[in-house]
Amino acid sequence: MPTSADVARLAGVSRATVSYVLNNTSAVRISEPTRRRVHEAAKELGYVPHAAARSLRAGHSRMVLIPAPTFPVGPLYSRFLTDLQNALAALDYTVVQHGTGGPHGDEAARVWAELRPVAVLVPGSGLGPRGVAVLKRSGARAVVTLGPETIEGAHALLMDHDVVGHSAGAHLYDRGRRRIGVVVPQEPGLEAFSAPRLDGVRQSVRGTDATVTELPLAYDEQAAARLAARWRTLGLDSVFTYNDEYAMLLMRALLDEGIRIPEETAVVGADDLMLGRLLRPRLSTVRLELPCGRELAELVDRAVRRPATEPETHKVLGATVLHRESS
Repeated sequence: MPTSADVARLAGVSRATVSYVLNNTSAVRISEPTRRRVHEAAKELGYVPHAAARSLRAGHSRMVLIPAPTFPVGPLYSRFLTDLQNALAALDYTVVQHGTGGPHGDEAARVWAELRPVAVLVPGSGLGPRGVAVLKRSGARAVVTLGPETIEGAHALLMDHDVVGHSAGAHLYDRGRRRIGVVVPQEPGLEAFSAPRLDGVRQSVRGTDATVTELPLAYDEQAAARLAARWRTLGLDSVFTYNDEYAMLLMRALLDEGIRIPEETAVVGADDLMLGRLLRPRLSTVRLELPCGRELAELVDRAVRRPATEPETHKVLGATVLHRESS
């Protein structure tokens, strides 16, 4: 197994220089030609720095743990995670995604703590103050939650999805629609998003002459066809479909039933997926404005470097309606 001493000999530098270069140490100036020689020597020898030894020297690991979401994720959230991982890597952190099998909430925190991450980013809800305390006692300098509420001891990125439903409902009302349906997915794990979106639509028309009808729907062609078959009996003139994927599913079924969009029923989705722009009629949608990965990575880095500071709370979910042909 090659060592840093082997790399130093091949590159013609000291072991300290090898350490500075491969650990991206900014406190010491190393010329670019020297950096190149060290990287080339390490590559030629197949040398990889020892993460555990590096953690001992630094006093903490550089691992950021992201538990895999317990809910179905779409392209928008996947892009957000990729952006975040790239931004953390640029700050010299190693991102590890942990599977969802086994315990959840505070019990899951004990499993995460065994890996000794320097930071944990927890999507969704379920983690409580006891879980945060377990992670901090194990050496996590930053615990960041992404969800609808704050957790004692953790930094919070508040993602309250009622703003998505409120935007869609207000748009439909402004377009003259008064009998609004709201698709509520029956997929397990989506309740944390679908319930506030439904509530947001209700809030947007509260005190007006508009009505809101809840429409449970499985992500299945047959279920969409059954809903479309009784659509005219529901007396609806519009629908917010939770997201663009459910919009495409339901639009196809409505069109197969001969229901004209938007003349008989206006349709609004959410997420602004490319496929929605390719539909005919083009899909109106709510564009979600998520935090950029760089901003979140900088929050993690600040918390790691200054673990004693008070937890930060940021509202990070914005929503803008993009009006197209379907509404």
